[in-house]
This record gives sequence, structure tokens and C-alpha cells, in this order.
Amino acid sequence: MTTCFDIGGSYLRFGIRQPDGTVPEIGRVPTPKDSWDDFVSAVRSASPGSGPISISLAGAFDSITGIADVANIPCLHGRRVEADLSRDIGRTVRVTNDADCFALAEARLGTGIGKPVVFAIILGTGVGGGLVINDHLVPGFGGISGEWGHGPLVDPTAGGAVEGISPIKCGCGRIGCVDAYCSARGMEKIHGMLHGEQLTSIEITTRWREADNKATKTIDTYTTLLARPLSAVVNTIGPHVIPVSGGLSSDLELLAELDKKTRKWALANYDEPLIIRGQHAANGGLVGAGLIAVDAELEVA
Repeated sequence: MTTCFDIGGSYLRFGIRQPDGTVPEIGRVPTPKDSWDDFVSAVRSASPGSGPISISLAGAFDSITGIADVANIPCLHGRRVEADLSRDIGRTVRVTNDADCFALAEARLGTGIGKPVVFAIILGTGVGGGLVINDHLVPGFGGISGEWGHGPLVDPTAGGAVEGISPIKCGCGRIGCVDAYCSARGMEKIHGMLHGEQLTSIEITTRWREADNKATKTIDTYTTLLARPLSAVVNTIGPHVIPVSGGLSSDLELLAELDKKTRKWALANYDEPLIIRGQHAANGGLVGAGLIAVDAELEVA
């Protein structure tokens, strides 16, 4: 049996892949961020036995060098995580980007069943994405695809329609990334620049639903800045559905607003909602890691 992990900056969640493809979470522990030895011990303790390990991990992975870019977990950043963990635990290990795992879970077992093109996105602490075509994950050159959250994609003026938003430097070092403006932190920065007050993303969205003028302007700006590059992705790959995961995905009104603006700027005529909360928004990392294990023939489906 494959032990699956969904590893983020806060928690290391784990479960055992079941014959029906589900991966119920059976436990979680705080993610060891600074010590590789502690990280290895945590994975080993959570996965007794000798079976394969499949990991969903936030970050970019160069499939050519094997080096991971995981800024929020320093002990993994710049390391050949898959090879090093396999060596130190003595078991087969497969590491996959968390958005890719979520995309695969949605395409095969969720909102994307029967749909040729599924572009799944994560809106939360960061902004990520994964692309699945005809039920197959698109790995891309160097293992990178679907990463629409990075690159100088955002015009903070929205073509002259927005005032008061300054360029924001992303954690990746670039300026103008979707991740910098449109993560939960980005929403908070936008609100601060527009109104000079610091609120959490939850406070902002709560006040927006209460028709607060400041919060309403913030959400209008946020969804505008997010929908513009997302509509460009839609016009490029033609997704049949865009399932969403991450902390902001639980706000269905926010997703509806984003969907309305994105479909307005899309070239194709989408009569039905395109951007919706994923069926596996809460556990797509674990479910996708299990599917990756089957695809990699770590175990029989």
C-alpha cells in the first residue's frame, strides 16, 4: 500500500491509498521546516512499513536536475528531495507539485470527469495551477506547467482602470506575479494600499459581503487583477472547467465574482460557470498523490 503525503508550510498530512482511489487523512503533524533530519524522521514515523511513498508538495520541481524550489520549507529548498528522501528512508519516493496533484484528482475523480481539458488552480497562501488533458497530467519542460502564478503577468493599473496599487515583489524575486497580488496575502496588501488599513483576507471578504465600501473596492480590484491574467490562460488552453482549491476557495461568492469577470473576458462563450470549488478542494493533494503512485506504477491500480 502507498502512503500518501500532502506537505505544506504548516502541516504534514498523511493517509493510505485505498483500493477505490480515496486517501482518507489519518493524521497530521507540524511540518519540520528547518531540519532535514527532522523532516525525514517525520515522514518515516508517519509511514511504517516498506511500501512506496507518494508526496504532494507545494513548490516547483525541475525534472531535469531534481532540485526543488520550496521557499516556505527551508530544509527542502534547493535539495533533491525525491532522491534524498528515497535514499535516507530506503523506500521508493515520488514527489509531485501540489497543484498538479489537485488537478489530477479533479480530472479523474471530481469536477473534471469526462472533460478533455482541466486547469485546476490554487488560491490561498500562494497561487498555483495544474493542467490535465484527456486525463493525463501535462508535466511540461523541466516538470513545469500550469504555474500561472509566477512571471510578470499583472498590470497593477488594470489598463488604467485601477489607481493606487504599486508594483509588488514576489517571493520568487520577480515583480508583478499573480502570486504576489492575488494570494490571500496579496488581497491584504491591496486593501492596505487602497485604504491604509491592515485587515486579514477573511475580514476583507466578510466586510465585502456586508456591503462595506472599502472592502467592496478591494474585492473589485482583486478580482479584476486576477481575472485578467486568468482569462489569458483560458484563451490559451481552452479549459472545460477550472476547479479551485486553497483557503480562498471556500468563499463561493468570491469565486462567483471571479468567474463572472473571467468569462466576460474569455473569447469562448461559456454559458455555465467555469470557475468552481473543486470536489477535492480539501484533500486533492492526498488523492492526487495516490493517482500519481498508480501512474508511476508504484503500485497496481
